[in-house]
Amino acid sequence: MKRNFRLTLYTLTLAALATGCGKKFLNIAPQGAVTEEEIRNNPNAAQDLVNGVYNIMWIGGFEPDINSFQFIIMTEIASDNADKGSTPDDYQAAKDIDNFTLDSRNGVVSNVWKGHYQAIARANQALDKIPLSPLDDAKKNALLGEVRFLRAHFYFNLVRFFGGVPKIDRVPNADEANSDQFQTRASVDTIYNMIIEDLTFAVNNLPLKGATQVGRATKGAAQGLLAKVYLYRKNWQGAFDMSQAVINSGLYDTLSNYANIWRVAGANSSESLFEVQTGVNAACNAAINIYSVCQGPRAGGKRGWTDLGFGFNNPSANLVAAYEVGDKRAAATIITVPAGGTVLWDGFRIPGRDSVENDRYNYKAYHSRTQEPYCGVPDRMPKNHRVLRYSDVLLIYAEAANELGNIAEAQNKLNMVRRRAGLGNFTGTQATLRTKIWDERRVELAMECDRFFDIVRQGRAGVIMRAAGKAFQDGKHELFPIPEDQRELSGNRLGQNNGYN
Repeated sequence: MKRNFRLTLYTLTLAALATGCGKKFLNIAPQGAVTEEEIRNNPNAAQDLVNGVYNIMWIGGFEPDINSFQFIIMTEIASDNADKGSTPDDYQAAKDIDNFTLDSRNGVVSNVWKGHYQAIARANQALDKIPLSPLDDAKKNALLGEVRFLRAHFYFNLVRFFGGVPKIDRVPNADEANSDQFQTRASVDTIYNMIIEDLTFAVNNLPLKGATQVGRATKGAAQGLLAKVYLYRKNWQGAFDMSQAVINSGLYDTLSNYANIWRVAGANSSESLFEVQTGVNAACNAAINIYSVCQGPRAGGKRGWTDLGFGFNNPSANLVAAYEVGDKRAAATIITVPAGGTVLWDGFRIPGRDSVENDRYNYKAYHSRTQEPYCGVPDRMPKNHRVLRYSDVLLIYAEAANELGNIAEAQNKLNMVRRRAGLGNFTGTQATLRTKIWDERRVELAMECDRFFDIVRQGRAGVIMRAAGKAFQDGKHELFPIPEDQRELSGNRLGQNNGYN
């Protein structure tokens, strides 16, 4: 029986965002409402539903967002790693987040909420229908594992942004869609328990890297994300065990050239646990909307050149100062524009500082129009978004080992990351090692949408942010406000976070 209903908290849609792309598993027709008859009789229908969950990660820009501009504003620009960029008064909602003057009517916050719940809606539709497929149980469980991995990823972002959020873990029927269960906030513990259940299922049912199509969720990706979830829960043994499982699999390694990680040459490399896949298709839409171009160097002053983007998300002077002398990661992370200009890795020349709007730009977001695939639409640069990397797992392992008192193992994995960066080994006590691992996470993962979450979980956000000149209030700004439009749709049943009206 086909179910029809309307949800007030998020838009329910199964329309895929593109009809094809360079990655075969994304090459699907747009999916409408899939009936039980279709899923029972068409072995490909279950796969198409799963593909639709992957494809929704291309949404973004100035609309509902998962990985793109507005997600970047709430992670990097909100942190001490980056300044808003562009011209001083460009995009007030982003400026308010950068300065921590935002309120519950901020459009960026609303769009990140909507984007994630749209993705969760797709995931729940797939989870509802896949069990009806004629595929064998092993294949169905693998597909369910992919979707549950993705749903866990979406909820992990939400719980870190907002704290407790509505737990929508299935497709509601018409009678319950507007019930308190779906229109009020579940506790943080409840959301994390669901995330852990989803990832545990994924760990137990997904294939290893190399045993499935490139870009699909794997056992290692689920183990790595679960290790990170345990890190946030301060479950040190769980974080240690899951990260150790990834390390011991022998399927992952650090890429020797750090700068290559964010180029096409490094896409889905030995360092990659999970990436949002992109490609080039006839419609030129198989990519995350404005992910790369929103951060591209912007003309200013004398101008006189065809620039590369909107100029947002500028690495801060505070971040520059965080790198040790000789750290190779600085030049691979930050495009610095000196008085005489600079030449990028592909030969593109940015003129002198008098022709550019800002001092610094995010090199990790740069996609070459001449040396990498490009179909001529700058808003849809086919640049994969790196969600989880092996070096992150190494640092999770190091932090967990240190908290468990295994100082030698913590130093060993920390120094693996440092040596790739051209730095010497670090030794210290448990206390000094803890701080060093935290500092290493900053420079290793800079501009990768991790920093804000990290300093909040470490309990250092207020001190760090105020030192960086941000008006961060303890007890308030660790979380973002619940969007006012969502509270109104719920009939004010969604409670607000502390300090917001």
